[in-house]
Amino acid sequence: MHQWLQRLFSAFSEPRFFQAQPGAVPLVMPARPAPPAPDATIAYRDDVSAAYYGWLFDRQDDSNLELTPQEIDVINALEAVVHSKQSGAALVGRLPGVIPQLLQSLRSDNFSGTQIARKISSDVVLVAAVIRLANSAMQNRNNTITSVEHAVIVIGQEGLRQLVATVAFRPIVDLKSGHFTRTLMPRIQNQSERCAIANRVLAEQLGIDPFQAFLCGLVQNVGLVVSLRMMDKIAKDKRQLGSAVFCASLAYNARLLACSIGREWHFPDAVIVAIEEQLGSHVSYSPLGRLLSMTDYFSKVRILVQQSRLADDPDLFQGLPDPVQRCYLTLSALEENTRHERP
Repeated sequence: MHQWLQRLFSAFSEPRFFQAQPGAVPLVMPARPAPPAPDATIAYRDDVSAAYYGWLFDRQDDSNLELTPQEIDVINALEAVVHSKQSGAALVGRLPGVIPQLLQSLRSDNFSGTQIARKISSDVVLVAAVIRLANSAMQNRNNTITSVEHAVIVIGQEGLRQLVATVAFRPIVDLKSGHFTRTLMPRIQNQSERCAIANRVLAEQLGIDPFQAFLCGLVQNVGLVVSLRMMDKIAKDKRQLGSAVFCASLAYNARLLACSIGREWHFPDAVIVAIEEQLGSHVSYSPLGRLLSMTDYFSKVRILVQQSRLADDPDLFQGLPDPVQRCYLTLSALEENTRHERP
């Protein structure tokens, strides 16, 4: 995934707690309907979402419309965070203190390369990522970049903004992480990064700020990171999570949480609004919200096709604007080329 990113850089309301009745597991429907497809009639949107969550939880049967007791506990814990005074940002587990400062500095067109390099140098993960990206962009492979200052010059402002944002929302998964964090987090991050890149590719021709579009794709799933940590603490049996109703509630509450966390991190209002619009309670969509709806859809399609969970059928894109369809085909081709080039 990192190689693919490198190449692209260079080219609700009150709490609604569930009650488990003794001896029975209640039937609880999702709190909100799935969001409509703005400016596009996509008959497969709900099916794709269900298939995506089925893949995440390694579930084949979507016929179960009941919540297990462990699913109820997870949902209650997640909604408690959503409706608390805390945003849940402290539970994300990444985003070092230096990264918000960097993102703030990089918003200015008059940023100081020396100051940016100094800030980057205080985070070892960023140092490695910046130097790696800079070297990948060099045409002369004999001249290896070893300093952050040189790397900052080579990458440039826009490349730095995207790289810093990507690293910020790629939480660290270690051996001590629970089952759901270890298994699901890389999958979720993969989809987020694909969505972010597609947003960036399409943004300019739609009159949208490319970096805000890129950031929006990354931020939209940050609430799921908190959810995974809750699952690891609450669910002792991994087979008890993943029903269709659970996934619908999870997706909704995780987006609410993403909005809350985004506000705490002082992300642009347009980004927060676009994520809120995915909750399905808006009649009209902002340009960024419309873009996110489409790229979130086809990035999931691409993953499902790769995982043999879905056939690569042109009908999946019926109603999508031509530029969006071309973007899918372009990114898919580039990804395939990168895969075949690997030793």
